Amino acid sequence: MGRSSLGADLGAKALRTRWLVRAPILLYRAGFGFLFGRRLLMLEHLGRSSGQRRYVVLEVVDQPAVDEYVIVSGFGVKAQWYRNIVANPAVRISTGFRRGVPATATPMTEADSARALADYAERHPRAWKQLRATIEQATGAPVDTLPMVRLRVR
Repeated sequence: MGRSSLGADLGAKALRTRWLVRAPILLYRAGFGFLFGRRLLMLEHLGRSSGQRRYVVLEVVDQPAVDEYVIVSGFGVKAQWYRNIVANPAVRISTGFRRGVPATATPMTEADSARALADYAERHPRAWKQLRATIEQATGAPVDTLPMVRLRVR
């Protein structure tokens, strides 16, 4: 088994381990989100059925402006957080030293998502290679494009 294959296997297993995926949320909520820098953010959204607050930590694919972030749904449009923001785009984000900032989430078109992903792959080729392998291992499907969401601070 190659090195990237082992990394993808471990990454996929981590993505399927709920407590491990949720651990960064505790750090963000305790005020330590700055430890993750600006490559990650915590998205606070409302459950589309329950109306309860939900949290997820995601990678920032791009930051085209100071108050704008682009995030990716590695599990596609079926991801719970993605379905929730489609139902209710009013969210809050925490990243770096910013905590609970109101924002609006807008799903990007497939063409815009593909461009953003290509730009990300060009800027971070090693990270993309590992992330792609991990997502493909976790989902069992090839990754040609992924849905992206633009977050604009209100």
